Amino acid sequence: MKIVLASYGTRGDIEPSLVVARELVRRGHDVQMAVPPDSVQFVEAAGVSAVAYGLDTQTWLDVYRNFWTSFFGAFWKIRELRRLWHEMWELSDEIWTQMSKTLTSVTEGADLLFVGLSYQEAAISVAEYLQIPLATLHHVPVRANGQLVPILPPPLARLAMAAFDWLGWFLNMKIERTQRRELGLPRAKSPAALRIAESGALEVQGYDEACFPGLATEWAKWNGHRPFVGSLTMELTTGTDDEVGSWIAAGTPPICFGFGSMPVESPAEAIEMIGAACAELGERALICAGWSDFSDVPHSDHVKVVGGVNYAAVFPGCRAVVHHGGSGTTAASLRAGVPTLILSMDVNQRLWGAAVKRLKVGTARRFSSTTRKSLVKDLRRILAPEYATRARELASRMTTPAESVTNAANVVEAYARSRHHA
Repeated sequence: MKIVLASYGTRGDIEPSLVVARELVRRGHDVQMAVPPDSVQFVEAAGVSAVAYGLDTQTWLDVYRNFWTSFFGAFWKIRELRRLWHEMWELSDEIWTQMSKTLTSVTEGADLLFVGLSYQEAAISVAEYLQIPLATLHHVPVRANGQLVPILPPPLARLAMAAFDWLGWFLNMKIERTQRRELGLPRAKSPAALRIAESGALEVQGYDEACFPGLATEWAKWNGHRPFVGSLTMELTTGTDDEVGSWIAAGTPPICFGFGSMPVESPAEAIEMIGAACAELGERALICAGWSDFSDVPHSDHVKVVGGVNYAAVFPGCRAVVHHGGSGTTAASLRAGVPTLILSMDVNQRLWGAAVKRLKVGTARRFSSTTRKSLVKDLRRILAPEYATRARELASRMTTPAESVTNAANVVEAYARSRHHA
């Protein structure tokens, strides 16, 4: 079968789709991915054919981060928020337009279009135009439910999420109408989330059921169309894994700090804060730089700074993990069975922060509001023995990466075949 996988965002967004794509290639399918231009090389190096899709990730990432930082940290600066809002949506419309053209071309004749979480709204119209089945991959439960926002009663949480779907549709209505008009399709009458669900599409949940107690029961009415497969990761080794492993083994288990693809505005200030907080606690700190440039920033002997590492190899040797709350990084820290502190930079990351707090395996706050004092307070809290006990228990109930990729490929393959023969 010919299967096209489209995924947009940072590496943490691309990798789950790439994991499934590699397994489908191994099973003999004709597979092609559509990813941001700056992710094409990453995908092709993993053995999967790729085409450029939308704009470079970095083009929109800074604007996206700046908007949400201002929204949560300086919401009273209305003029600045409006400027960032318009800049963010202008980029979004440009990305949407490019995506539609690319998908229409590469997906023609495919048996299935399998899309990641971002810009599913653009993909559903392409699938409708080409009359091919659509499947989606979610790394957080974004369909209306009562479990994602624990501070709200379940009925109110469901209502709020449904309202958010309608709000998003209204915000994107102009660009969607333009796209559908160019494709010769009638105007849509409801949000993409509702249309996808009502079509009977497969909506793969790329995280563990254990992370959101009660969600499986709530979604049982969808008759298996929202299967939980577990978090999808390639667990790639890096050139620094052995060095880091030796450093960990040479002393007490450190606290690991990682920010993945989310850029840190001031690396020097971040290292100073982390170093001071860990010194006060008598802990060692391992800082995984990710996309941020921590080179030439001085630091103390109890702090080690490295680039990328294999989280699956490093996290289990740490006493706790502090990160931005990306879905893949959160899954890695939960699978490692160590307490987690999430310092979020956007809305999706805040949702994972709420999840770890609800599970009582960690805590969370916004990165922009974090200080040395708050960091010490949060670390003292999650270093309490009961957090480690609960984290180990949760880890025992999570799927392994190997199980996750098999689960995902099985349900995607079965769905494509069922729709193809139908």
